[in-house]
Amino acid sequence: MLEIRNLGRMPYGDALAIQKDLVEQRKQGCIPDQLLFVEHPHVITQGRNGRAENLLAGEAALRSAGIDYHATDRGGDITYHGPGQIVGYPILDLREWKRDVGAYVRAIEQVIIDALAQFEIIAGRVPGCTGVWVDGKKVASIGIHISRWVTSHGFALNHTTDLRYFQYIVPCGLTKPVTSMQELGSGASRAQVLAALSTSFARQFDRQASRDREGAGLSYTETYS
Repeated sequence: MLEIRNLGRMPYGDALAIQKDLVEQRKQGCIPDQLLFVEHPHVITQGRNGRAENLLAGEAALRSAGIDYHATDRGGDITYHGPGQIVGYPILDLREWKRDVGAYVRAIEQVIIDALAQFEIIAGRVPGCTGVWVDGKKVASIGIHISRWVTSHGFALNHTTDLRYFQYIVPCGLTKPVTSMQELGSGASRAQVLAALSTSFARQFDRQASRDREGAGLSYTETYS
């Protein structure tokens, strides 16, 4: 089973606390696998492999722009989250799928690639670079953490994101441009994209998905194989 929950807009720190609680419950076998969807207010997060030089603005400039900052335990470098972005936090026990970190990251990429295809956006991978790309521009970033084979953190898909906020960082440590579904000409609603990602995720990980506890309208009863 896979429980899909839509948390709505929530500060990064609050969502992180929810993740940590659910990770512990998953490790103990108290809950099934989870997929959390959330939208954050403006925030820059830096992974455990992040380099200080990839943050291009000081504390005062970030505060003036209304941007929060968090250091995290996920992999990867530095990234931005904000309104118009769809952030997904899978909490999966990989012992029930594959004990393979690389395969997990590739599977997350495929989830997003397949979901975007439903909106006629042809996305793919760039050799040597994690994430999902369209014509050399990054449309989704990925940064994960795994503890005792239970995953946390996840992916961020630029839906209607204001891309100007990426000027404050070197995204994921790469001097490559970013894009969004909106910039690529998609008029898909947030609800439509959440549904596409949910379906794609359940299929990719061979899970049966159930309505989230908040009753946010994401309901899937098929078993994908």
